[in-house]
Amino acid sequence: MKRTGTCLIFNPSAGQSDPKQDLATIRALLEPSMDLDIRFTTEELDADVIAKEAIAQGATSIIASGGDGTLSAAAGALVGTDIPLGIISRGTANAFAAALELPDTIEAACETILGGVTRVVDAARCNDRPMVLLAGIGFEAETVDRADRRAKNRFGVLAYVMAGIQQLRELESFEAEIETEDKVIKTTAAAVTVANAAPPTSVLAQGPAGVVFDDGLLDVTVVAPSTRAGAIAASYHLLQTALNESATEREDVGYLRAKRVIIRTDPPQKVVLDGEIIGFTPIDVECVPRGLTIFVPKEVASSDVVEKLEGLPDLTIESKPVNGFDE
Repeated sequence: MKRTGTCLIFNPSAGQSDPKQDLATIRALLEPSMDLDIRFTTEELDADVIAKEAIAQGATSIIASGGDGTLSAAAGALVGTDIPLGIISRGTANAFAAALELPDTIEAACETILGGVTRVVDAARCNDRPMVLLAGIGFEAETVDRADRRAKNRFGVLAYVMAGIQQLRELESFEAEIETEDKVIKTTAAAVTVANAAPPTSVLAQGPAGVVFDDGLLDVTVVAPSTRAGAIAASYHLLQTALNESATEREDVGYLRAKRVIIRTDPPQKVVLDGEIIGFTPIDVECVPRGLTIFVPKEVASSDVVEKLEGLPDLTIESKPVNGFDE
Protein backbone atom coordinates (compact mmCIF):
# COMPACT_ATOMS: atom_id res chain seq x y z
CA MET A 1 0.00 0.00 0.00
CA LYS A 2 1.26 3.45 -0.91
CA ARG A 3 2.46 5.53 2.03
CA THR A 4 2.29 9.28 1.96
CA GLY A 5 2.20 12.29 4.22
CA THR A 6 -1.45 13.10 3.38
CA CYS A 7 -4.30 10.59 3.57
CA LEU A 8 -7.62 11.54 1.95
CA ILE A 9 -10.54 9.67 3.51
CA PHE A 10 -13.45 9.81 1.06
CA ASN A 11 -17.02 8.69 1.71
CA PRO A 12 -18.58 7.86 -1.69
CA SER A 13 -22.08 7.62 -0.17
CA ALA A 14 -22.19 11.10 1.36
CA GLY A 15 -24.59 13.82 0.28
CA GLN A 16 -26.59 14.06 -2.92
CA SER A 17 -23.92 15.03 -5.46
CA ASP A 18 -21.97 12.79 -7.86
CA PRO A 19 -19.14 11.23 -5.81
CA LYS A 20 -16.99 10.50 -8.87
CA GLN A 21 -17.17 14.11 -9.94
CA ASP A 22 -16.52 15.31 -6.38
CA LEU A 23 -13.42 13.16 -6.08
CA ALA A 24 -12.18 14.27 -9.50
CA THR A 25 -12.55 17.90 -8.42
CA ILE A 26 -10.69 17.31 -5.16
CA ARG A 27 -7.86 15.53 -6.95
CA ALA A 28 -7.59 18.24 -9.58
CA LEU A 29 -7.27 20.89 -6.88
CA LEU A 30 -4.99 19.09 -4.42
CA GLU A 31 -2.79 16.65 -6.33
CA PRO A 32 -0.69 19.31 -8.09
CA SER A 33 0.56 20.27 -4.60
CA MET A 34 0.42 17.02 -2.63
CA ASP A 35 0.65 13.27 -3.10
CA LEU A 36 -2.68 11.93 -1.87
CA ASP A 37 -3.20 8.48 -0.42
CA ILE A 38 -6.94 8.06 -1.19
CA ARG A 39 -8.91 5.62 0.95
CA PHE A 40 -12.66 5.00 0.81
CA THR A 41 -15.08 4.41 3.66
CA THR A 42 -17.49 1.48 3.40
CA GLU A 43 -20.31 0.13 5.53
CA GLU A 44 -17.72 -2.07 7.22
CA LEU A 45 -14.85 0.44 7.35
CA ASP A 46 -15.42 3.74 9.15
CA ALA A 47 -13.36 6.90 8.86
CA ASP A 48 -11.88 6.58 12.35
CA VAL A 49 -10.44 3.15 11.58
CA ILE A 50 -8.97 4.41 8.30
CA ALA A 51 -7.49 7.49 10.01
CA LYS A 52 -5.84 5.44 12.76
CA GLU A 53 -4.41 3.03 10.20
CA ALA A 54 -3.04 5.90 8.10
CA ILE A 55 -1.44 7.51 11.13
CA ALA A 56 0.18 4.21 12.11
CA GLN A 57 1.61 4.05 8.58
CA GLY A 58 3.17 7.49 8.83
CA ALA A 59 0.55 9.98 7.65
CA THR A 60 1.36 13.50 8.84
CA SER A 61 -2.01 15.00 7.89
CA ILE A 62 -5.53 13.69 7.28
CA ILE A 63 -8.17 15.06 4.94
CA ALA A 64 -11.74 13.84 5.39
CA SER A 65 -14.45 14.30 2.76
CA GLY A 66 -18.03 13.29 3.46
CA GLY A 67 -20.95 14.05 5.73
CA ASP A 68 -20.87 15.01 9.38
CA GLY A 69 -20.58 11.39 10.50
CA THR A 70 -17.47 10.83 8.39
CA LEU A 71 -15.87 14.11 9.43
CA SER A 72 -16.58 13.57 13.14
CA ALA A 73 -15.27 10.01 13.01
CA ALA A 74 -12.03 11.08 11.35
CA ALA A 75 -11.65 13.97 13.79
CA GLY A 76 -12.24 11.65 16.72
CA ALA A 77 -9.27 9.54 15.69
CA LEU A 78 -7.05 12.65 15.81
CA VAL A 79 -8.11 13.92 19.24
CA GLY A 80 -5.05 14.22 21.44
CA THR A 81 -2.62 14.23 18.53
CA ASP A 82 -1.05 17.19 16.74
CA ILE A 83 -1.87 15.80 13.29
CA PRO A 84 -3.90 18.40 11.36
CA LEU A 85 -7.28 17.60 9.82
CA GLY A 86 -8.52 19.02 6.55
CA ILE A 87 -12.31 19.11 6.16
CA ILE A 88 -14.17 18.86 2.85
CA SER A 89 -17.90 18.75 3.58
CA ARG A 90 -20.20 16.87 1.21
CA GLY A 91 -23.05 15.88 3.51
CA THR A 92 -26.72 16.67 4.04
CA ALA A 93 -26.41 19.25 6.80
CA ASN A 94 -22.67 20.11 6.83
CA ALA A 95 -22.98 21.00 10.52
CA PHE A 96 -19.34 20.14 11.17
CA ALA A 97 -17.99 22.82 8.84
CA ALA A 98 -20.56 25.38 9.99
CA ALA A 99 -19.79 24.73 13.67
CA LEU A 100 -16.06 25.28 13.19
CA GLU A 101 -16.66 28.20 10.79
CA LEU A 102 -15.07 26.42 7.84
CA PRO A 103 -16.01 26.66 4.15
CA ASP A 104 -18.59 24.14 2.93
CA THR A 105 -17.75 24.01 -0.77
CA ILE A 106 -15.14 21.69 -2.25
CA GLU A 107 -13.24 24.50 -3.91
CA ALA A 108 -13.03 26.73 -0.81
CA ALA A 109 -12.23 23.77 1.45
CA CYS A 110 -9.35 22.69 -0.78
CA GLU A 111 -8.07 26.28 -0.89
CA THR A 112 -8.11 26.32 2.92
CA ILE A 113 -6.13 23.07 3.10
CA LEU A 114 -3.59 24.27 0.56
CA GLY A 115 -3.15 27.48 2.56
CA GLY A 116 -1.60 25.39 5.34
CA VAL A 117 -2.91 27.56 8.21
CA THR A 118 -3.91 25.49 11.25
CA ARG A 119 -5.76 26.22 14.46
CA VAL A 120 -5.99 24.18 17.65
CA VAL A 121 -9.54 23.82 18.99
CA ASP A 122 -11.20 21.89 21.79
CA ALA A 123 -12.59 18.39 21.55
CA ALA A 124 -14.41 16.30 24.14
CA ARG A 125 -15.16 12.76 25.26
CA CYS A 126 -18.68 11.47 25.90
CA ASN A 127 -18.87 8.14 27.71
CA ASP A 128 -15.26 7.57 26.57
CA ARG A 129 -16.16 8.23 22.91
CA PRO A 130 -14.56 11.13 21.04
CA MET A 131 -16.89 14.11 20.59
CA VAL A 132 -16.24 17.08 18.33
CA LEU A 133 -19.69 18.65 17.96
CA LEU A 134 -22.35 17.83 20.54
CA ALA A 135 -24.33 15.31 22.51
CA GLY A 136 -28.11 15.76 22.46
CA ILE A 137 -30.56 14.25 24.93
CA GLY A 138 -34.31 14.05 24.43
CA PHE A 139 -35.93 15.98 21.58
CA GLU A 140 -32.85 16.32 19.35
CA ALA A 141 -31.90 12.66 19.69
CA GLU A 142 -35.43 11.56 18.81
CA THR A 143 -35.44 13.90 15.80
CA VAL A 144 -32.14 12.55 14.47
CA ASP A 145 -33.39 9.00 15.00
CA ARG A 146 -36.46 9.76 12.85
CA ALA A 147 -34.47 11.30 9.96
CA ASP A 148 -33.38 8.08 8.27
CA ARG A 149 -30.97 7.81 5.33
CA ARG A 150 -33.75 7.40 2.75
CA ALA A 151 -35.44 10.60 3.90
CA LYS A 152 -32.13 12.50 3.91
CA ASN A 153 -31.33 11.31 0.39
CA ARG A 154 -34.75 12.43 -0.83
CA PHE A 155 -35.28 15.66 1.09
CA GLY A 156 -31.79 16.73 2.18
CA VAL A 157 -31.65 18.95 5.27
CA LEU A 158 -35.47 19.23 5.18
CA ALA A 159 -35.53 15.63 6.47
CA TYR A 160 -34.44 16.95 9.87
CA VAL A 161 -37.11 19.67 9.82
CA MET A 162 -39.82 17.15 8.91
CA ALA A 163 -38.63 14.76 11.61
CA GLY A 164 -38.62 17.60 14.14
CA ILE A 165 -42.20 18.59 13.31
CA GLN A 166 -43.27 14.97 13.67
CA GLN A 167 -41.43 14.70 16.99
CA LEU A 168 -43.19 17.81 18.33
CA ARG A 169 -46.44 15.86 18.23
CA GLU A 170 -44.99 13.48 20.78
CA LEU A 171 -43.12 16.00 22.92
CA GLU A 172 -42.41 14.57 26.36
CA SER A 173 -40.53 16.05 29.29
CA PHE A 174 -38.24 14.20 31.67
CA GLU A 175 -36.47 14.78 34.96
CA ALA A 176 -32.84 15.82 34.46
CA GLU A 177 -29.95 15.95 36.92
CA ILE A 178 -26.96 17.92 35.62
CA GLU A 179 -23.78 17.61 37.66
CA THR A 180 -20.84 19.94 37.03
CA GLU A 181 -17.60 20.59 38.90
CA ASP A 182 -19.27 22.82 41.47
CA LYS A 183 -23.03 22.16 41.46
CA VAL A 184 -25.85 19.70 40.92
CA ILE A 185 -28.83 21.07 38.98
CA LYS A 186 -32.19 19.32 38.95
CA THR A 187 -35.01 20.37 36.62
CA THR A 188 -37.66 19.18 34.18
CA ALA A 189 -36.63 19.37 30.52
CA ALA A 190 -37.57 18.32 27.00
CA ALA A 191 -33.99 18.53 25.70
CA VAL A 192 -30.50 18.90 27.11
CA THR A 193 -27.59 19.54 24.77
CA VAL A 194 -23.89 19.46 25.63
CA ALA A 195 -21.88 21.17 22.89
CA ASN A 196 -18.20 21.48 22.19
CA ALA A 197 -19.02 23.14 18.86
CA ALA A 198 -22.36 23.69 17.11
CA PRO A 199 -23.65 25.59 14.08
CA PRO A 200 -26.53 28.08 14.47
CA THR A 201 -28.89 25.51 12.93
CA SER A 202 -28.35 23.19 15.92
CA VAL A 203 -30.90 25.35 17.70
CA LEU A 204 -31.14 23.30 20.89
CA ALA A 205 -27.46 24.04 21.62
CA GLN A 206 -27.83 27.82 21.32
CA GLY A 207 -28.51 29.03 24.86
CA PRO A 208 -25.27 30.99 25.34
CA ALA A 209 -24.17 33.88 23.17
CA GLY A 210 -22.43 31.59 20.70
CA VAL A 211 -20.99 28.14 21.34
CA VAL A 212 -17.26 28.66 21.91
CA PHE A 213 -15.02 25.85 20.65
CA ASP A 214 -11.64 26.96 22.00
CA ASP A 215 -12.29 28.05 25.59
CA GLY A 216 -11.70 24.73 27.37
CA LEU A 217 -15.37 24.53 28.35
CA LEU A 218 -18.52 22.70 27.28
CA ASP A 219 -21.71 24.67 26.51
CA VAL A 220 -24.80 23.13 28.12
CA THR A 221 -28.30 24.22 27.05
CA VAL A 222 -31.50 23.09 28.79
CA VAL A 223 -34.80 23.55 26.93
CA ALA A 224 -37.92 23.08 29.03
CA PRO A 225 -41.11 24.10 27.19
CA SER A 226 -44.38 23.00 28.76
CA THR A 227 -46.38 22.82 25.49
CA ARG A 228 -45.82 22.14 21.79
CA ALA A 229 -46.40 25.81 21.05
CA GLY A 230 -43.77 26.65 23.65
CA ALA A 231 -41.34 24.23 22.04
CA ILE A 232 -41.81 25.88 18.64
CA ALA A 233 -41.40 29.35 20.16
CA ALA A 234 -38.30 28.29 22.10
CA SER A 235 -36.71 26.74 19.00
CA TYR A 236 -37.39 29.85 16.91
CA HIS A 237 -36.03 32.08 19.67
CA LEU A 238 -32.84 29.99 19.95
CA LEU A 239 -32.30 30.18 16.19
CA GLN A 240 -32.67 33.96 16.28
CA THR A 241 -30.29 34.35 19.21
CA ALA A 242 -27.75 32.13 17.44
CA LEU A 243 -27.92 34.16 14.24
CA ASN A 244 -27.64 37.39 16.26
CA GLU A 245 -24.90 35.93 18.52
CA SER A 246 -26.86 36.89 21.63
CA ALA A 247 -27.82 34.86 24.69
CA THR A 248 -31.35 33.54 25.19
CA GLU A 249 -33.72 35.40 27.48
CA ARG A 250 -36.60 32.91 27.65
CA GLU A 251 -37.45 31.53 31.08
CA ASP A 252 -37.88 28.02 29.71
CA VAL A 253 -34.30 27.92 28.39
CA GLY A 254 -31.23 27.72 30.63
CA TYR A 255 -27.54 27.41 29.91
CA LEU A 256 -24.16 27.14 31.58
CA ARG A 257 -20.55 26.27 30.79
CA ALA A 258 -18.46 23.62 32.50
CA LYS A 259 -15.30 21.58 31.99
CA ARG A 260 -17.14 18.34 32.71
CA VAL A 261 -20.80 17.43 33.04
CA ILE A 262 -22.62 14.26 34.05
CA ILE A 263 -26.29 14.06 33.05
CA ARG A 264 -28.78 11.57 34.44
CA THR A 265 -32.45 11.42 33.44
CA ASP A 266 -35.65 9.78 34.60
CA PRO A 267 -36.79 8.02 32.53
CA PRO A 268 -33.67 7.21 30.45
CA GLN A 269 -33.45 9.21 27.22
CA LYS A 270 -31.87 8.55 23.82
CA VAL A 271 -28.51 10.20 23.19
CA VAL A 272 -27.22 11.45 19.84
CA LEU A 273 -23.47 12.02 19.62
CA ASP A 274 -22.13 13.97 16.63
CA GLY A 275 -25.15 12.95 14.59
CA GLU A 276 -25.23 9.26 15.57
CA ILE A 277 -27.48 7.56 18.15
CA ILE A 278 -25.22 5.90 20.73
CA GLY A 279 -27.72 4.65 23.32
CA PHE A 280 -29.35 6.10 26.41
CA THR A 281 -28.51 8.30 29.38
CA PRO A 282 -26.61 8.73 31.64
CA ILE A 283 -23.74 10.49 29.89
CA ASP A 284 -20.41 11.77 31.19
CA VAL A 285 -18.88 14.46 28.97
CA GLU A 286 -15.48 16.07 29.54
CA CYS A 287 -13.77 18.74 27.49
CA VAL A 288 -10.37 17.96 25.97
CA PRO A 289 -8.86 21.45 25.74
CA ARG A 290 -6.85 22.06 22.56
CA GLY A 291 -7.47 18.47 21.57
CA LEU A 292 -7.81 18.85 17.79
CA THR A 293 -5.81 20.63 15.08
CA ILE A 294 -7.67 21.71 11.92
CA PHE A 295 -6.85 23.59 8.74
CA VAL A 296 -8.62 26.97 8.83
CA PRO A 297 -8.95 30.03 6.61
CA LYS A 298 -8.73 32.55 9.46
CA GLU A 299 -8.83 33.05 13.20
CA VAL A 300 -12.16 33.37 15.01
CA ALA A 301 -12.82 35.45 18.12
CA SER A 302 -14.21 33.97 21.32
CA SER A 303 -17.06 35.30 23.49
CA ASP A 304 -17.40 35.76 27.24
CA VAL A 305 -18.47 32.94 29.54
CA VAL A 306 -22.07 33.29 30.77
CA GLU A 307 -24.65 31.27 32.67
CA LYS A 308 -28.43 31.44 33.10
CA LEU A 309 -30.57 28.86 34.91
CA GLU A 310 -33.36 30.90 36.54
CA GLY A 311 -36.83 30.18 35.18
CA LEU A 312 -36.40 26.46 34.48
CA PRO A 313 -39.25 24.36 35.93
CA ASP A 314 -38.80 22.47 39.21
CA LEU A 315 -35.29 23.90 39.47
CA THR A 316 -32.97 23.07 42.37
CA ILE A 317 -29.25 23.84 42.53
CA GLU A 318 -26.99 22.22 45.11
CA SER A 319 -23.48 23.61 45.55
CA LYS A 320 -20.60 21.17 45.85
CA PRO A 321 -16.82 21.34 46.21
CA VAL A 322 -15.05 22.28 42.97
CA ASN A 323 -14.05 19.14 41.03
CA GLY A 324 -16.05 17.12 43.51
CA PHE A 325 -17.28 14.39 41.18
CA ASP A 326 -18.26 11.08 42.74
CA GLU A 327 -16.39 8.53 40.64
